[in-house]
Amino acid sequence: MRTLEDLDVEGKRVLVRVDFNVPLDGHQNITDDARIRAALPTLEELREKGARLVLAAHLGRPKDREPEFSLRPAADRLSELLGTDVELAEDLDHVPDGDVVMLENVRYEKGETKNDPELAKRYAALADVYVNDAFGAAHRAHASTEAVAHLLPSVAGRLLEREVRTLNGILEDPRRPLVAVVGGAKVTDKIGVLEAFLDRADEVLIGGAMCFPFFKAQGHSVGDSLCEEEGVEPARRVMGNEKLRLPVDLVAGEEFNADTPVRAIDGVDVPEGWMGLDIGPSTADRYADSVKNAGTVFWNGPMGAFELEPFAAGTRAVAEAMAATSATTVVGGGDSAAALAQFGLDDEVDHLSTGGGASLELVEGKPLPGVEALK
Repeated sequence: MRTLEDLDVEGKRVLVRVDFNVPLDGHQNITDDARIRAALPTLEELREKGARLVLAAHLGRPKDREPEFSLRPAADRLSELLGTDVELAEDLDHVPDGDVVMLENVRYEKGETKNDPELAKRYAALADVYVNDAFGAAHRAHASTEAVAHLLPSVAGRLLEREVRTLNGILEDPRRPLVAVVGGAKVTDKIGVLEAFLDRADEVLIGGAMCFPFFKAQGHSVGDSLCEEEGVEPARRVMGNEKLRLPVDLVAGEEFNADTPVRAIDGVDVPEGWMGLDIGPSTADRYADSVKNAGTVFWNGPMGAFELEPFAAGTRAVAEAMAATSATTVVGGGDSAAALAQFGLDDEVDHLSTGGGASLELVEGKPLPGVEALK
């Protein structure tokens, strides 16, 4: 993969694909600017080397040009962080010639998600070279992530470079033991990741609602727990692997809310009328010990409904173990990152991925179009 070392940018206009798909409140205020701050090393390095920047990014999934999907808040926040004016270009055919310009939401363009070559040509006409630093969008073959990379001298930015090298590193040459902690709702979403780690890791710890297809495949009762029926067969397929670890106890509630009655279950059979919403204390202790004694840990997916305080203990135990361990710790974005932030531990891990879906596909062994185009 080509990187910034392979590119001369002095005096040139650089099209930089960034991931500014940030959360907004109802008043167009950014509630978490982590993705914008993650792009700063690349943007600052390019500017120090004498480049003028044209930034491309998406926000949400607009159907037309709805104003609530405008990148204006991101441009304003980046202006503050860079200490220079970032002008927002609302028309792709009339882009100002400033030091730092941001294109309006690329998904406003009809051909963006179709990887339209004609749209890619319009992007390429704006710059001399192309830098992709949007790891969170690298698993999409879109006009601004894949097609345009074939039309200009193209390299990876620092964020994309670090993400790919870190995630490849834990698969190819990890410090042992390698422990994977995988949670979330659906086995079908993560069966490829589970199989990849069952092949490479020393332990794979399962939490969240995705444990219930495993329990159902074993003949246990799951009560009213969220149990993906399509996940039962994939779960049964990998269940015999000796590296797989399942919960041994649970915390259940009658309803999915913070005020519901709560009961601890010694075992994994969930009574009718109850739903399992967290791993139990014995499981949390076992998982925390595995994390603390690991050489490398990869974590993706919460252990339960951590957003509800009665069911946050399992996820908190894993998060605190991640913060306390001497292992190399890698978190695959998404809800795991949100949990770390909720517990005030997001600065206590070695690598916090900016791309949940992209990180999972990379771990799974799938080629990422945005990365392949830079090889």
